[in-house]
Amino acid sequence: MTDQPIPKATPKAKPNPQKVAFLRQLPQEIKEQITGEEAQAFIFDQEVPDSMLDKLKDYLVDDESQ
Repeated sequence: MTDQPIPKATPKAKPNPQKVAFLRQLPQEIKEQITGEEAQAFIFDQEVPDSMLDKLKDYLVDDESQ
């Protein structure tokens, strides 16, 4: 047995419930266009690919226009 420290478990990130609800409410034809990678980035508050933003452009509100 070695005396190396046991790595601590990192807490798993939790999805943003508001973003999960948003994706669930999208029309089926839009949901079918979104890849798993895009959805994961969106719900886990990571950098969202431009490809997904383009798919959602009709459903998102620009903060600057308010």
